[in-house]
Amino acid sequence: MYQKTIISYDTFLSYNRLSPSHKAFVSNLNTTSISKTVFEALTHEKWRQAMNEEMEALRKNDTWGLVRLPIGKKVVGCKWVYTIKYHSDGSIERYKARLVAKEYTKNYGVDSLETFAPVAKMNTIRVLLSLTINSDWDL
Repeated sequence: MYQKTIISYDTFLSYNRLSPSHKAFVSNLNTTSISKTVFEALTHEKWRQAMNEEMEALRKNDTWGLVRLPIGKKVVGCKWVYTIKYHSDGSIERYKARLVAKEYTKNYGVDSLETFAPVAKMNTIRVLLSLTINSDWDL
C-alpha cells in the first residue's frame, strides 16, 4: 500500500487578496478529499451514493446492455472518475461519480467500427445562439 501525501493549498496560495467568499471556498477545498480508486470510494458513504446514482442514471437511460462478446474481440474496460461539485460559497453541492469507458484500449477497425462524439447540452447551444445574435456574429 502506498502512503498518501496531502499538500495544503496554503503552501502555494496567499489568502490576502481573496474576498471572504473565495477564502471560504479555497479553505473548503483543503478539507475535502477526492477518491482515486473504487476501493477507496467504497469506504465512504457519499461516494457509494454517487456511484449508485450514476448506475441508476445509466439504467434509466438504457445506456448499456449485456451481450455476448464476439470471438476474437477484447472487452473495453471502464473506470470510475470522482469529483466534488461546489456551490459558489465553497460549500459542497454534491459528490459526483462517473463510469467511463477506457476508449484508449480499443483498436479502430479491430475492436470496433464506431466512434463516439461528446454531446452538447441544449442550454449550451442556447447560450451560444444568444451570444451570436446579441453580438451580431455570423452563424
